[in-house]
Amino acid sequence: MATTKKTESAAETKKSADTKKSSTKKASGMTGKMKDSEFHEFFVDGLKDIYWAEKHLAKALPKLKKAATSEELAQAFEKHTEETAEHIARLEQVFELMEEKAVAKKCEAMEGLIKEAESIIEDTDKGTMIRDAGLIMAAQKVEHYEIASYGTLRTFAEIMGHTEVVDLLDQTLENEKATDVILTEVAVSSINEPASEE
Repeated sequence: MATTKKTESAAETKKSADTKKSSTKKASGMTGKMKDSEFHEFFVDGLKDIYWAEKHLAKALPKLKKAATSEELAQAFEKHTEETAEHIARLEQVFELMEEKAVAKKCEAMEGLIKEAESIIEDTDKGTMIRDAGLIMAAQKVEHYEIASYGTLRTFAEIMGHTEVVDLLDQTLENEKATDVILTEVAVSSINEPASEE
């Protein structure tokens, strides 16, 4: 009987210590850093993938701007180019916070999306709204890929307790969503209808 009470008391003490340790970790924002875990490596791999994607998108966007017929669309692409440079800088901050080297890993998805945008330019006539409609379609596919990527990476960072990283990824995620909305507005207000009449 005495042995059972002693065992229960030891278990309660350990549970109390674990709870204290856990709450201290939560307070410092360091819950489950998992620096050497497979999940951490998977997260870093995702960062490298989107880093490559953003860097290559930064090179592709000026081509889309040049190919655009509508001034409104050209301006949207110019704004997106400036924002993409900010996204790259933010990712470099994320790598620094994670104590990882900012290295790009080829993103097959973004490579394919950029090729698709280039083929739209080749397959449509210059100065047409059909080309602009196609460019918006291609650009929104890029946005949706980025929204999915940043959304997932943000969630992973949150699970690992990387609070500063969460904030940085969240800023870019909201920015990507806003760009998607702008592209829709341009399409609806001045592109789709004229394109359907060409």
